[in-house]
Amino acid sequence: MKFLLDTADVEDIKRICAMVPVDGVTTNPGIVAASGKSVFDLLPAIRDAMGGKGMLLAQVISPTVEGMIKDAHTLTSRVENLIVKVPVTPNGLVAIKELTKEGIPTLGTSIYGAAQGFMAALAGAKYLSPYVSRIDAQGGNGPETVKELQSLISQHKPDVEIVNASFKSPRQALECMMIGSAGITLPPSIFDLFIADPAVLAAVTEFGNQWFKAFNRHTLD
Repeated sequence: MKFLLDTADVEDIKRICAMVPVDGVTTNPGIVAASGKSVFDLLPAIRDAMGGKGMLLAQVISPTVEGMIKDAHTLTSRVENLIVKVPVTPNGLVAIKELTKEGIPTLGTSIYGAAQGFMAALAGAKYLSPYVSRIDAQGGNGPETVKELQSLISQHKPDVEIVNASFKSPRQALECMMIGSAGITLPPSIFDLFIADPAVLAAVTEFGNQWFKAFNRHTLD
């Protein structure tokens, strides 16, 4: 399973890369805007934070077919080995199909339904990102939508990879990880919650105190 981070915070990327292998970083217009930095300054800095390797994804801004294609050309001409995120709208499907013909890899984003995601796969998207928590917020079932989409992809487009996105809790993310999709993209806040159980710190502290009481030191020798 590919593990990606959903952030533009370079320090968080460095911190988490020091703990676990990170396969890539996804961004979106909101994340980039919140950083206050130019996307063309930010993306190289993110790649450097990953050690110069890994998947790097950035999203088009324009709502029109022509604008999406132009945005994709601008992004890929200025940032090497970039995967372009395109919203799965009617115009987005046209853009994905055209960009695929040009050899530009795309990720279909803003996916709220299995059929919608499958249409993006048919149009040529290499990657798909269902918005799990946003599906739940609309009264749907995010993990169930992921299961349905994974079934369609496994049967009909096995070369396409689902990279689940949009999580508000570790449990939500864990459910999608167990489905067997190709990847998951987490914000640093959710990653941190995976390893933030107070019981862990309590156990480590207890053992450390027992050792110190016996040997008057916090080291082996």
